[in-house]
Amino acid sequence: MPKQKTHSGAKKRFKITGTGKVLKQGAGMRHNLEGKESRLTRRLNKDVVLAPQDAKVIKKLLGK
Repeated sequence: MPKQKTHSGAKKRFKITGTGKVLKQGAGMRHNLEGKESRLTRRLNKDVVLAPQDAKVIKKLLGK
């Protein structure tokens, strides 16, 4: 049976921590940033931990 290939789109968008959690970039940081207050943009700029149900699917795409 051939090896499973890593999903190219997933490896660009997700990162797995040392404890096995999956991180992604938070939504809302692409446009209309002038209208958002600085506190909000700083909060939105942080990585977000995925829910365990979603993380299971992403780990399969990443071959972990």
